[in-house]
Amino acid sequence: MKNYILLDENAVYYECGFSCDNAVYLKLGSEAFFITDSRYTVEAEEYTKNCSVIESSNLIEDTKKILKKNKIKKVVFDPNDFKLSFYQNLTKDLKTEFIPKENFSKLKRIIKSDEEIQILRKAAKIGRKGFKELASYIRKNGYNQSENFLHFKAIEKMSNQGKNDLSFDPIVAFNKNAAKPHALPTNKKLKLNDLVLVDAGVKYKRYCSDRTCTANTNFEKFSFKREQKFKNKKHQKIYDIVYKAQLNAINKVRTGMKASKVDSFTRDYIIKAGYGKYFVHSTGHGVGLDIHEFPNINSKSDVIIEDNMVFTIEPGIYIPNEFGVRIEDTVVMKNGRAQIL
Repeated sequence: MKNYILLDENAVYYECGFSCDNAVYLKLGSEAFFITDSRYTVEAEEYTKNCSVIESSNLIEDTKKILKKNKIKKVVFDPNDFKLSFYQNLTKDLKTEFIPKENFSKLKRIIKSDEEIQILRKAAKIGRKGFKELASYIRKNGYNQSENFLHFKAIEKMSNQGKNDLSFDPIVAFNKNAAKPHALPTNKKLKLNDLVLVDAGVKYKRYCSDRTCTANTNFEKFSFKREQKFKNKKHQKIYDIVYKAQLNAINKVRTGMKASKVDSFTRDYIIKAGYGKYFVHSTGHGVGLDIHEFPNINSKSDVIIEDNMVFTIEPGIYIPNEFGVRIEDTVVMKNGRAQIL
């Protein structure tokens, strides 16, 4: 792909090591242009690699000028990134043909470099520390605190008091609320032997971590460790099924197999246990600069798993008006097998 145009911040960052919320990245053969306004040019000059920084008070007009000047016949773009008004104004009165190619940047990033994997490992390590800090807080002060308050505490602990950016807004859900895969926090208070689900992640050098833990609230010993002892027998039963389904996929995934096969390792186990209709989402998703990247690990995906792919394995069972359990780890494929980051 010789000529392409990018607006998405993470796609731009991947190309040149810097991005901002008002920039056009234009790659024309061996030349590249980072077009932005005067608020960002100083930093762009400092941080961008292998591109010319162009200060602009009208990004669309200056992009058009460069395309005209270089007599560009064709340029590839991702239609998911472009607002209709931006696209219409950009292509108006221009001889250049714009060729839509969905997700071409994400497809380019599907296999991570060894350097990217090191960064993702570090992000996962920082995320794990955040979970430990949150567990320590819940152990000492969690009793009778609301989901809303512990959601705030999850932000505080995961971000290390604001030192780290978060991958996404954390999910903190107790009991019945955990039956919603993307639960919003409520004023429900935490009690002894409640089930708590926390889904959270942090960024390191802009790369994301992503992890979900489900735990029993037995205050003195509270932790997010994978081995959990629940007072409620049904909680324990469902937890054990989800955990075994997750381990089944982590242990059996191999390079060369289809992503749909990985999905079946969790799904078939849960179906066999009699809870298939309560597993309502896919098994996982790629993780990188975006929290949701390729490969998609679902029942329809024909993508072939390769070494240096990074993705989540996160089966769940959600019983409406009762509770939900999800267990998620991010894995990297190395030497044909999955390693938990």
